[in-house]
Amino acid sequence: MRASSSSATATLSPKLPHHLVRVRGLSSFSRTHIFIPQQQHVFRANCVESGVDGVHNFRVVPSNLLAAEKEEAKAVLTLFFRKQGLSNAVAARTINKSDDFIDHLVSKLHSVHKTRYLVGSISNKSIFVMSLRTDCLLFYTAHQIFIVYAGRELTTLEIRDSLIPYLESLLEEHGDILIDVVESFPDPPGKERSITPASPTISTHTKKQKAVARVSEIGSDGQLPPHILYLIDFGMDINQIKGMTRKFPAFAYYSLEGKIKPVVEFLLELGVPRSDIPTILHKRPQLCGISLSENLIPTMTYLENLGVDKRQWAKVIHRLPALLTYSRQKVKITVDYLSEIGLSAENIGKILTRCPHIISYSVDDNLRPTADYFRSLGVDVGILLHRSPQTFGLSIEANLKPVTEFFLERGYSIEEVGTMVSRYGALYTFSLVENLIPKWEYFLTMDYPRSELVKFPQFFGYSLEERIKPRYALVKESGAKLLLNQVLSVSDREFERILKMKIKKMLNNRTPVSVNKTDNLGPDLEQLRL
Repeated sequence: MRASSSSATATLSPKLPHHLVRVRGLSSFSRTHIFIPQQQHVFRANCVESGVDGVHNFRVVPSNLLAAEKEEAKAVLTLFFRKQGLSNAVAARTINKSDDFIDHLVSKLHSVHKTRYLVGSISNKSIFVMSLRTDCLLFYTAHQIFIVYAGRELTTLEIRDSLIPYLESLLEEHGDILIDVVESFPDPPGKERSITPASPTISTHTKKQKAVARVSEIGSDGQLPPHILYLIDFGMDINQIKGMTRKFPAFAYYSLEGKIKPVVEFLLELGVPRSDIPTILHKRPQLCGISLSENLIPTMTYLENLGVDKRQWAKVIHRLPALLTYSRQKVKITVDYLSEIGLSAENIGKILTRCPHIISYSVDDNLRPTADYFRSLGVDVGILLHRSPQTFGLSIEANLKPVTEFFLERGYSIEEVGTMVSRYGALYTFSLVENLIPKWEYFLTMDYPRSELVKFPQFFGYSLEERIKPRYALVKESGAKLLLNQVLSVSDREFERILKMKIKKMLNNRTPVSVNKTDNLGPDLEQLRL
């Protein structure tokens, strides 16, 4: 290149956008050259005929960003297919056959977000390209030079919002043959491809392997990639990072400064303990693909307006990192249903704060069927949701019905079971084998009628070995009569006070007992009596 960088810089035009700067006065170039410096950065340039003779449109995307966008496009297409009722396996097979369509989605993405890429017109076919550094490119023709500055990466939600409407339009147009359209793109389904057949599609397994290899690759400096070292500094080990990448391959292509670090620092500012960062990212690596200013913070504001306690964000995010990646539409659908069943705005806010997982439950597949099931037991669904929202994430067939049948088989009526769950919603969250059965068997050895469990179903929430057995042993040894909730629901100090009071009252109602006879009461009980 004959023009020096200093002279070119001196003639930069300030009137062009910051990401596109033109340099005039270079009329001596007449042949096409491509200059690649020793420290090169690989970019992909798409040249598209504009319809005007000699005019081309160019779009330039760094290769690592392009790879990330492809992974994001695949994730969006998978999500779309799943919503249409396809299984994960069928969706994966279709996407594995659809590399051309994935490229088309990425191209569509670039068209929607033109300002993020170089989309300019060049009126001369003699084009010169030189890579300057990671954040800009230099293009020049026979008459002018373009310096292109890379923009901010698109977030996961921006990509989703750009592609979903397009996919919906294709579904409306093609209906049941959409899968054929995707697989045969760019040709109509049923016709032979007019282009040279692509090489065999790389399996999903192989693509995951490439992503995993990327996060564990040692660079020329003998170090792991910067974003991996950053995560290791927070306590993640390389195997955790590999596992996270297998689950979400696009994470391998996220930049440290552009995506990961800003989100992590924001979480720390919210009060999230540094030790919780690995857990949060491992649960939801997609969180790092969200723009703070355009998506994450507005979503938090929206949830706060629905009643989420802003002082509890650290706990809420730790409980469900995915909450901040959900669309407002998904949140609204759930909140509208909670309002429909009679919950107040205040109680909805408390539920979202205490159990954000409620948003992850499908209204049609989980919330509504579960509500109908509990109504059949005579339960006030609004009260149950407020007390134990996690119950609505359970399977009716695998979790709810077996517990109901357990109590029915032991002589309780439907009405009594409904009363029990109304008083203690968490009853259905316990394992039959590890909790309900062993505690029931011990209850049968206690001097209580079965109706006591209807009055106090919380019995099943206490530790058998650490609470139930030790306390009941003292009660039985003393001969005193206590209600089941008096035995279990009070603190140790209050339990001792109640038991002493019962023993004293019992002794006062009897014939005076000699000191010698009290010697056989046992040291624990004697201490309580005194």
